[in-house]
Amino acid sequence: MASRSDSAVLRALAQVAPGSPLRDGLDRVLQSGRGGLIVIGDGSDVLNICSGGFLLDASFTPQRLSELAKMDGAIILAGDASRIARANVHLVPNPNVPTVETGTRHRTAERVARSLNVPVVAVSESRKEIQVYVGDQRHPLEPVSRLLERSNQALQTLERYRTRLRKVTLDLTALEVEDLVTLRDVVEVLQRSEMVIRIASEIDRNLVELGSDGRLVRLQLEELMGGLDDNRRLLIRDYFQPDGTFRIDEAMEALGELDDEALFDEDVLAKTLHLGSSVTDLDESLEARGYRLLAQLPRLTGAMQDRIVDRFTTLRRLLDVTVEELEEVEGLGRSRAKSVHEGLVRVVEGALDERYGRRN
Repeated sequence: MASRSDSAVLRALAQVAPGSPLRDGLDRVLQSGRGGLIVIGDGSDVLNICSGGFLLDASFTPQRLSELAKMDGAIILAGDASRIARANVHLVPNPNVPTVETGTRHRTAERVARSLNVPVVAVSESRKEIQVYVGDQRHPLEPVSRLLERSNQALQTLERYRTRLRKVTLDLTALEVEDLVTLRDVVEVLQRSEMVIRIASEIDRNLVELGSDGRLVRLQLEELMGGLDDNRRLLIRDYFQPDGTFRIDEAMEALGELDDEALFDEDVLAKTLHLGSSVTDLDESLEARGYRLLAQLPRLTGAMQDRIVDRFTTLRRLLDVTVEELEEVEGLGRSRAKSVHEGLVRVVEGALDERYGRRN
């Protein structure tokens, strides 16, 4: 999960993404061979470190930003970058705030960002680059071509991981049908699911920077990731051991907070998510509750799935029930009970065909 500082960086990058008026203005400044210092925020804390300059309070346009950058002072924008509040301002941040920068403009930008809760953009005419400062973080704006190249490479990696995830997920379904699931099987699917999620998060961050230029990448990402987060939640619901202090939301959050080393430590992952018994045995047999298979049936609501699982408790028992027994579940009725029964038969046959078809 993204930390608060990461979220602030992403919001700032979205404001300066290609296609935004602010990015157009920054590119104009850079292309004209000039530098600039722009503060995105005009609250009282920002005004308290401003000296000199003049009040504008004018609507933002890229042309105005480019013209105002001809002056040496900083430019102060409204928090949403819709208006130019002040121009030609001398910024006087706390000199005791540490900075690793060397140039005057970049030192000022870093100190303002570190001491105030506002993004600061520094355009360097000598280095021909744009730096965004948010809190303790500094982020250089990369060319769109480089971001697209990196995103497309990440998409290829994501597709390979997604293919492997599909295989182990289908294997798990077949093992569930045959009542042969072990803790190791469940852990493997969760590990691969989380890795796919993390690769997608990296691409999503690139998309923030790409702005309107990332439309095609976003479409490909959405196609590859369709339904994965729901399947991950359903898988955890099928196997984790809830108690009074640990529930499904806590399990999902704990999975996202594991570092890569802990994620690929099967014992750590099993204990973190409360999978299996208190003593971790990766060869321990597990029984699914049936949420994941029921979710594959059309027009079966979450409430109905819950009532079915509450009634039969395990997937093994659910696969053995008759239409008449399903009909006894509140809210199903004869027609829907028959549909659920037939749907489960199709899922079982498909899982076994997939498993043994690959062997042949």
